[in-house]
Amino acid sequence: MKFEIVGKNGFVPTDAIKSYAEKRLNKVVSFFGPDVVTEVRVVCKVYKDHHKIEVTIPAKGTVLRAEVSDHDMYAAIDKANDKLVAQIRRHKDKLKNNLEKEGIKQAYSTEFDAESLEKDILASQLVKNKKVELKPMSSEEAIAAMELSGHDFYVYLDKETGRTNVVYRRDDGDYAIIETQPL
Repeated sequence: MKFEIVGKNGFVPTDAIKSYAEKRLNKVVSFFGPDVVTEVRVVCKVYKDHHKIEVTIPAKGTVLRAEVSDHDMYAAIDKANDKLVAQIRRHKDKLKNNLEKEGIKQAYSTEFDAESLEKDILASQLVKNKKVELKPMSSEEAIAAMELSGHDFYVYLDKETGRTNVVYRRDDGDYAIIETQPL
């Protein structure tokens, strides 16, 4: 297992941060079989008012990724770990019916226990279901509506394409749009 822990924006990870990240992320890696995950990449970034951790774990058939910000580097590592554990839990639940297929059953270790994981990750559960009325509007109108709503994202119907889009505020303060495509 290879851990690659690097810093950006002039930050150099200390040995304490490296060992803490390895210790915490070994829990995530232990959910997989011994030959499924060969590397873990952690990028630590420091900004004026917060720290950001980006974790990428390429595994056979999937790539786990978490990006988390916090005022404390150690807390950001913990949040990234929790986010990855929640992703694994969701992924494992989706594959539950297909576990008899060759290759999928071997991807997860026998130590994986989804029930104990649910106790660890209560925040990842669906707690609210909200219906929205899609109104045709331009991206500028959607950004204005998002700002008025106080949310970091807004779902709308694009005037020009007639497709459902999502506009969101990025961590750097800029805006981006997710455009849907028909299959």
